[in-house]
Amino acid sequence: MSIFGTRRTRAAVIALAAGSLVLTACGGSNDSGTKDNSKTQEDAAKQSAAVTYGDAKASTGPAAEVPGAKPGGTISVLQEDDFSHLDPGQTYVSDGKILDRLIQRGLTQYQEDDEGKQTLVGDLATDSGKQTDGGKTWTFTLKDGLKDQNGTAITSADIRHTIERMYAPFITDGPTYIQQWLSGSGTTYRKALPDGPYKGKHLPDSVLATPDEKTIVFKFKEPQPDLPQALAMPGYSVVPEKTDTKEKYDTAPVATGPYKIAEFKPGKSLKLVKNTNWDPKTDSVRHQYVDGFNIGFNQSDDDQTKTLLADRGEAKNSIMFTGQVATNQVRNVVEDPEAMKRTIQGYAPYVWQLNFNLDRMKDKKVRDAITYALPSAQIYKLDGGAYGGETATGLMSPTTPGYDKTYDPFGKLKKPNGDVEKAKQLIKEAGAEGKKVVYAYANTPVRQQQSVVIADRLKAIGLEVVKKEIDQATWYEQVGKVDNGLDLYMTGWGQDWPSASTVFPPLYDGTQLQDGSSVYSHINDEKVNKEIARILKITDPAEAQKAWGALHRDIVERINPAAPIYYTKVFQIFGSNVGGLRYSADSSYVDVTRLYLKK
Repeated sequence: MSIFGTRRTRAAVIALAAGSLVLTACGGSNDSGTKDNSKTQEDAAKQSAAVTYGDAKASTGPAAEVPGAKPGGTISVLQEDDFSHLDPGQTYVSDGKILDRLIQRGLTQYQEDDEGKQTLVGDLATDSGKQTDGGKTWTFTLKDGLKDQNGTAITSADIRHTIERMYAPFITDGPTYIQQWLSGSGTTYRKALPDGPYKGKHLPDSVLATPDEKTIVFKFKEPQPDLPQALAMPGYSVVPEKTDTKEKYDTAPVATGPYKIAEFKPGKSLKLVKNTNWDPKTDSVRHQYVDGFNIGFNQSDDDQTKTLLADRGEAKNSIMFTGQVATNQVRNVVEDPEAMKRTIQGYAPYVWQLNFNLDRMKDKKVRDAITYALPSAQIYKLDGGAYGGETATGLMSPTTPGYDKTYDPFGKLKKPNGDVEKAKQLIKEAGAEGKKVVYAYANTPVRQQQSVVIADRLKAIGLEVVKKEIDQATWYEQVGKVDNGLDLYMTGWGQDWPSASTVFPPLYDGTQLQDGSSVYSHINDEKVNKEIARILKITDPAEAQKAWGALHRDIVERINPAAPIYYTKVFQIFGSNVGGLRYSADSSYVDVTRLYLKK
């Protein structure tokens, strides 16, 4: 999943993280001279545990009460940018996922505890699903009493509609797992229902059946044991058939969760109020403690941190969604014991990488040169320092099963600030001195600061850099175009659930390349495509994990479609009157389902 401002943290990712708020000391120190109590790769390793599938009891609401929780009041949300999409079918980034948790529901959802353990439970469904035929057939039954914000009952027809609209040509930015499992790999699935359900056609009952108003049956050609986890993604949250306005749904979606949109001013603000047709008896995950959320855009991490650290007036009732403690404020927060009591931390599942557009950056020596040259440590230190990340050595996150911390093909652990001489030599061998490269970056303070470091390093190894700044709100839409006119651009990706199968297929399977896909490097290598298809059929998790690891090495060493820069950590601060704070293993940021105001 990109990370916020980045896509799919497709962040958006199911990141598994230790939910404990206890700070883990790892010794050492960060650049500010304060003790480094940030999360470590040992914490990350705990996050790769398998998710438990819950039964009907675990899926039955209401959700367990949060100790000390009180009803009432409005929480203010400080947000850097507007949401790329409000249509759940188009949602695949972290900030959208957090919003989705408040206003939408799908067949399944994650239930978390204070230790970071996740259980996959039924959300609209009575349980996490029943599989037969060796996992080729999955049956879900809807709970009683489900309604959308208009009071209209949610039926199996709405679930069918939700899946089928994902085939429509205007849906370009959502997940594609279930469509491909049902109707074909790569982009071929669209042929099964090229207009979606909008011209009266449907998938055959042999693929997707709704025998009655409460029952949905998925039928696959191959076993799909991860279906319940895929269904928990915001992209598959229900879109009621009667209220679907196609493209217009992206600005006025109908809520099924505890909150609904009362007012939306694009680029400025979004106001949520209680959805009175949400029934807590049907929901084992979410709460509706506060009266609403006022989300304000155009507030940088620096502004957010200063406001929340000062903790005056309305700031006491304020939170971050995907914001982080700003790099220049880390020391002020860490050295303030009272401020630290209202922070959360986690090791996020994202790898920030500099993508090479392989349609344009065709010389591997040039790609390798840039990878060797990049000063990873300088770059991540602009994004929260030791509390924001650490040098990446490959394209697999430490939270992903099969991660190998010894794998370091570009010598980043020994030279975290890059190897300029080696890079210069490769540029010379390639005859690429003076080669012009178009480097794109998002127009946020952190990305702008990082762009200076990256551009300077590219120039230092002999390249001519043309910088192009892109609006953060449309970042993934712009770089996600096949004909984007760019050579280099950074994205952040995290697993959609704890499996490398949610990393390598969406990023490196060339058969999936289309506008809006996450094949950002435009890689389309026959060997890689075939190997991805082969591994996806392996039913033994241990064998599959080993195969993904081998494929990872092949992609990095033989092709090098993206330069790994840094792994991400999360460090957030909140107002003192906000209760229920906990890091979410699901969203990789604060768990918004349990927040309340203390007074």
